[in-house]
Amino acid sequence: MTIVLEELGLGEIQSEGWETLGWIPSDRQLQIFNVLYEQILAGNQRLNLTRITDPVGFWEKHLWDSLRGVAPWLSGDKLPLRVIDIGTGAGFPGVPIAIAIPQAEVTLLDSTGKKIAFLQTLVPRLGLENAIPYLGRVEAIAQQSDHRQTYDLVVLRAVAAATVAAEYSLPLLKIGGVAVLYRGQWTPQEQQDLENAIAPLGGKLDSVEAFVTPVTESVRHCVYLRKIKPTPDRFPRPVGIPTQKPLGSPESNS
Repeated sequence: MTIVLEELGLGEIQSEGWETLGWIPSDRQLQIFNVLYEQILAGNQRLNLTRITDPVGFWEKHLWDSLRGVAPWLSGDKLPLRVIDIGTGAGFPGVPIAIAIPQAEVTLLDSTGKKIAFLQTLVPRLGLENAIPYLGRVEAIAQQSDHRQTYDLVVLRAVAAATVAAEYSLPLLKIGGVAVLYRGQWTPQEQQDLENAIAPLGGKLDSVEAFVTPVTESVRHCVYLRKIKPTPDRFPRPVGIPTQKPLGSPESNS
């Protein structure tokens, strides 16, 4: 695949790069992606936002990878959506999702004040009216009525073990909603642990998709969980407990 780059910024990714997502951004969306790249580079001077700063790496590992997890929703036939990105950090995958799906409302959740402050500056610079930076812990907001069981889609990238990510995400989903867990490698043991953990949370494993990234040909996985019944009120457990005593482990029963 050929990638054309301008001297500064992302330039234009050849259409076949985007087409691997089954989606092509508009000229306006390409402009916003370029501004996002510039703002991330500028923010990196003050904050440790990402180690990936070359244009091709940024496109593949931050833009393409972010959107690959929500490829089934990019066509726009499942809208409107209420989306939350748990542990968004510098805004991935949530900000690219907000750019690609402008009809969706995307909450960008993180517990680090400096990163949310960065996003509060970033979002208006991108001209996004559908992205909402939110400072908080998922264990807390998932017990609040304006968040609990109100989201169509929950995304988590590089956030905890899969069993922990399930406990974070399923309480936030509506019945029928989907959580997308972005993973690198994926093992049969991880899948078994996850299937054991999600039953008490009201979820089921919908699918696991393996794919190869278009430039570096890295193996990645997206794990899709579907909410099939209400999550008991006791989940998620208080701050720190999901990671200390993951569901399905002996410690979780103590």
